Amino acid sequence: MKPAGRISIGEKIGYALGDGAANIAWRGVATFLFVFYTDVFGISPVAVGMLMLVARFSDGITDVLMGIIGDRTNTKYGKFRPWILWTAIPLGIVLSLLFTTPDLTTEGKIIYAYITYILFTLIYTANNIPYGALMAVITGDDKERTVIGSYRMVGAFAGGMIVQGALLFLVAQFGNVNPDVTLTQLEPDKYRVEVSAPRDVENVNIKTKNGVALFSAIDQAGNPAAAPVSSVSFAMKAGTVYSFLVKGESGLTAEEISIIDQKRGYSHSIYLMSVFLALFMFITFYSTRERIRPPRDQKADLKQDLRDLIRNKPWLVLLVIGLLFNVYNSIKQGIVVIYFTHYLNNQLLAGTYLVGLMVASIAGAMVTGFLGRKMGKRNLFIAALIFSGLVNALLVFCNPGDLYPIFALGMVSEFASAIFPTLFFAMLGDAADFSEFRTGRRATGLVYSAGSFATKFGGGIAGAIIGLILGAYHYSGHDSAAIQAAIPGIRMLMSWIPALVAFIAAALMTLYPLTRQKMDEITVTLALRRAGENEETTQTDQHQVN
Repeated sequence: MKPAGRISIGEKIGYALGDGAANIAWRGVATFLFVFYTDVFGISPVAVGMLMLVARFSDGITDVLMGIIGDRTNTKYGKFRPWILWTAIPLGIVLSLLFTTPDLTTEGKIIYAYITYILFTLIYTANNIPYGALMAVITGDDKERTVIGSYRMVGAFAGGMIVQGALLFLVAQFGNVNPDVTLTQLEPDKYRVEVSAPRDVENVNIKTKNGVALFSAIDQAGNPAAAPVSSVSFAMKAGTVYSFLVKGESGLTAEEISIIDQKRGYSHSIYLMSVFLALFMFITFYSTRERIRPPRDQKADLKQDLRDLIRNKPWLVLLVIGLLFNVYNSIKQGIVVIYFTHYLNNQLLAGTYLVGLMVASIAGAMVTGFLGRKMGKRNLFIAALIFSGLVNALLVFCNPGDLYPIFALGMVSEFASAIFPTLFFAMLGDAADFSEFRTGRRATGLVYSAGSFATKFGGGIAGAIIGLILGAYHYSGHDSAAIQAAIPGIRMLMSWIPALVAFIAAALMTLYPLTRQKMDEITVTLALRRAGENEETTQTDQHQVN
């Protein structure tokens, strides 16, 4: 027999798959949508940054509304589990629409992006707030919640690994245009490359598979028409020959020239990911159960729930901390593909790097439960913020050839930053317990609205920061000269700018009041209250039978 409050490993894994599904969507969007919008769909970085900020600004309202709706949902499956079932397919569909590229004017593209992106945030809210709240009602044991949080984050990072590790390779597979390539060697590491395609392609990307050589488009006289870059994006007409001068990589063959239809590649890859997203959500719904309910005599009172929420100091602190650590993580994630494509000149290596980060994240999530018991959640959170920020700041000193230091620093920083969300969602459950302990009322969904709000609005702020900084350097994914001029901004976004956010969060985390000793007191008190309620219910039922 399991101890009171403990749940089976199977249920923990089933719950974790839900965040695996959510992170196929969330990490896919956080990591690839910015570069997709700028380099593939053709929207300016400033417009993308403002889109992300404006779309997320409304999330504070919608997240609170979803928390209220979840608390008032009553079905035979519980309050929160049904929403995971109801939103599984819609979330997969809207994720696919985000990476679909209809043929529109510039204004039409921006309108389409706003509609699909806002719709994505709304459906994600309807899915993720109930999912997060579910952890608080699976068990009433706060230490068991930390363990469940570790399982959840392992699932989350595994989902992130699937999308971040595989997507660029899937883009290359699905985006293959079967080109005709003619390669003429001019010098040991200099070639003339002529390419054509059997069909019109609106946006292709040409580079070598190793990403080392530099390409220059050449005119009819054979002279370079642009500065050399590691990859060139352009439109192809069926049967038309396009010529390039390629330097810097010896021993090239025609098979090593990569020409990818990025629009087709991204859309088909995301369609496949969306199928797995829905499947994982179904498994979560069918494998979990809700066990903790509001006090038996609690009446629905929205005004009182909101008053309790704004007087809940742990929740208020977590709201700000969640916002800041999501800004930190989202800047780091959102700049990776641009950093590897334009600073390290190797886009496919970004996939390997992101897989490395996910492996480090899984390790960080797995040790969080142990470290949390030793140090306490608050102290561990502060230490992880400072350590991760310091290590990440060191990336500013790395040059394009410093691949081992870049991978090492990124993975060590990510190991510590994986502790943030693992603790955060467990601590939201603690905040719900604190409210019930102090007021005798429980509004789990409303409390967990902080999690979704912080995740989405933090990502929006991060997108705005990336867009504004790249815009200040006049970055354009279609202009090689503008890309090179923006390299200092790209390096800052990869290193010390997110680190500064982490240090601010660490300072504010000292205000969090729920120490390890306080949570032990709350857990014991609530367990006794619930046991008393269950005994009263049993006696009432027996009296009615007699």
